Amino acid sequence: MEHIIYAENLSHVYTDADEGEVRALDSINLTVRHGEFVAVIGANGSGKSTLAKHFNALLLPTSGRCLVAGMDTKMSEHLWDIRQTVGMVFQNPDNQIVAAIVEEDVAFGPENLGVAPPEIARRVAEALAAVGMEEYRYHAPHLLSGGQKQRIAIAGVLAMRPRCLVLDEPTAMLDPQGRQEVLATVRRLNKEEGITVVYITHFMEEAVTADRVVVMERGRIVMEGPPRAIFSQVERLKAIGLDVPVAAEVAHYLRRSGVSVPEQVITDDELAVALCR
Repeated sequence: MEHIIYAENLSHVYTDADEGEVRALDSINLTVRHGEFVAVIGANGSGKSTLAKHFNALLLPTSGRCLVAGMDTKMSEHLWDIRQTVGMVFQNPDNQIVAAIVEEDVAFGPENLGVAPPEIARRVAEALAAVGMEEYRYHAPHLLSGGQKQRIAIAGVLAMRPRCLVLDEPTAMLDPQGRQEVLATVRRLNKEEGITVVYITHFMEEAVTADRVVVMERGRIVMEGPPRAIFSQVERLKAIGLDVPVAAEVAHYLRRSGVSVPEQVITDDELAVALCR
């Protein structure tokens, strides 16, 4: 099977006390292939987080369907298999840490799956190594930085051996260094370990590193493609309330001013090279 996540005409409606029925997702069609790194961007209220929760069966479709490794999320008998296939990492690392010692926190998931103790110990060691946090194994999580806590949260998910990581704005509450640490960790897991990644973010510089970018607006997918194809459309992205990478925006306004800059410049290094030439 080529894809690990497949959404077909996926819609989600919830009831709001003030607004009545709200269509948070409206006929979403999306495929995520094995080993792919997909970034999902959109303004607040666009449906990004709602979509993410369908990939782990935290939410179920009102209509349409969502398949995870061929398993329909609506089928209750698939629930545990789906949640072992797709691991979720959320915005606030403090809300995901449950133990007083790092290694105990990473072991929490496998323990609840009934994994044998020797295997848990091996998984904890491997997960901490994967996120570069081995030296903090016996530390108290509350003494770590925000970026380190989020890496511990990722390790806790990795210890359950998922094939796909879904991260819902994992760096939103972190400082620039913490954001860099987490993104570098996720990129390494994707490229070296082959873990599929769905990465929801409002930092455009993070989305630039993805294989594919999905743009959402009012519960719909309105743009989809490689980062260069998406972020070169500066005016269109701004029209739906999104920022663009600084380099892409500068390049856009330079072109409007008559400076010859290639259309698909989206990173600082590319802009510097283009201007030097």
